[in-house]
Amino acid sequence: MAGPSGKPDPAAAQRLRLDKWLWQARFFKSRSTAAEVIADGHVRVNGTRISRPGRDVGAGDTLTFPQGNRIRVIRVLAPGVRRGPATEAQELYLDLDPGTSDPDPLE
Repeated sequence: MAGPSGKPDPAAAQRLRLDKWLWQARFFKSRSTAAEVIADGHVRVNGTRISRPGRDVGAGDTLTFPQGNRIRVIRVLAPGVRRGPATEAQELYLDLDPGTSDPDPLE
């Protein structure tokens, strides 16, 4: 992405749309499902309720959202490059709920 000067902004490359990140990290089966959950106001970024799927997230952000019958609390470690296999997706986040093991993160 270009900044105000028209030159690439290195900080923008390290951030990703929230709906796209949730999909790439394999929390939702489709990007549209992730966008719907966000638009309904069920996702918080750093404790603030978000209703725009286009909200940028990056490393260090903490996300709270429902998945199935539980509430997920995760910290973003890296922006995704693609929607790869589950092992690759698990490198994008840290699960902050110590009581859960994450065999299959898909809803």
